[in-house]
Amino acid sequence: MEFISLFDVIGPNMIGPSSSHTAGAVSIALMARKMFRHDISKVTFTLYGSFAKTYRGHGTDRALLGGILGFQTDDVRIRTAFKIAQETGVEYFYHIDSRTKVEHPNTVDIVLTSKDGHSLQVRGESIGGGKIRIAQIDHIDVDFTGEYSTLIVRHKDRTGVVVYITQALACFGINIAFMRIFRKEKGGDAFTVVESDEQIPQSVINEIRSNPHIDDIMLIEM
Repeated sequence: MEFISLFDVIGPNMIGPSSSHTAGAVSIALMARKMFRHDISKVTFTLYGSFAKTYRGHGTDRALLGGILGFQTDDVRIRTAFKIAQETGVEYFYHIDSRTKVEHPNTVDIVLTSKDGHSLQVRGESIGGGKIRIAQIDHIDVDFTGEYSTLIVRHKDRTGVVVYITQALACFGINIAFMRIFRKEKGGDAFTVVESDEQIPQSVINEIRSNPHIDDIMLIEM
């Protein structure tokens, strides 16, 4: 039998009413914010499945915006996220997509944009009890939860790049809990996602970044 934690049943500390539609939504958006290394000027949310049907009633709209503003799941400021976004100059838009079929009913696409033109697309799923899964980055399918320290390396799909990443981590004594590679096609853009049960220092990132085939590095520390 699969083990179920008491905390999976109770859910996280949160501003209600729903661990899936509220706390999970906050966590997805907060994860996207951590992945975007620029000042956010605009965010667009595209909601699918049950998110699309009940996003106002369950407060998913405020929860998503609250996560983008950097709020945790139990932050009372989520209730006034619309007002705070307006005061801080963050534009926000919601789109409902009731036609596209997605793998999980609680799914949202988030597109972040900065004033200097940088953008990032993140697809997240709220899988229950406040837990989430990141399923897509810039339209490349990925799979991680962010429960560990997570290093996301965007690179060209070239021979030796993944070995270079693992050697850099080994040189700095970083223990790898999980490591997966995602790509759309051979030779194109790829993501290597490394999850570790310890913090990943900046020195490791600097070492990995020196490889000419590395395009970008995102670090999520929990």
